[in-house]
Amino acid sequence: MSEVLRMDEISKTYNKGTPAAVSVLRGLDLGVARGEVVALVAPSGAGKSTLLHIAGLLDTPDAGRVILVGRDMTGLGDPARTAARREQLGFVYQFHHLLPEFSALENVILPQLANGVPDRQARDRAQLLLGQVGLAARASHRPAALSGGEQQRVAFCRALANRPALLLADEPTGNLDPATSDHVFAVLMDLVRDTGLSALIATHNMDLAARMDRVVRLTAQGVDQPR
Repeated sequence: MSEVLRMDEISKTYNKGTPAAVSVLRGLDLGVARGEVVALVAPSGAGKSTLLHIAGLLDTPDAGRVILVGRDMTGLGDPARTAARREQLGFVYQFHHLLPEFSALENVILPQLANGVPDRQARDRAQLLLGQVGLAARASHRPAALSGGEQQRVAFCRALANRPALLLADEPTGNLDPATSDHVFAVLMDLVRDTGLSALIATHNMDLAARMDRVVRLTAQGVDQPR
């Protein structure tokens, strides 16, 4: 299988060159194949968020390469990196970060408009995605009128609105109670499988991690990624 994401020899140190320097990632190698869903498991402070930020082109490594959909992102300027994020990547976080003044439908429409999608097409896509996660009847509601699980399902739809090649998720059910977490995760997996995209999902929940294709463990020594 070809890879959607390839990270080669990634290193990152914060406060480099100072007494407070902290080396977070050292020579990390990681790949995510097309259609593969990978669980990223890491203890606090091991560099999970840093890895996701680098993979998502929100941060740059001190050394190494990030190759996204066959394109080397090394050395690209901000406009090219922004375009790659908008066109190739979807992001889901522990907190939904929905825009409170807009409805569920509008929250899913807006990223498409920013990507140049015509209004009618963006609206149809948003309605389709919300229907897939069981929120067709809640599309006109603002986030404050939705439950936590419903808000996170809207966030999933927003992340997939522009048909990304890779979904990056950081504890996407970590803010939910166990029963809601299980249901929302099942919805996410159905969305990912139905669209055929790849996903790198950070979680502390080993039961959820076991339901993915592969578990990658990030440790102080590097990455343990059995196939």
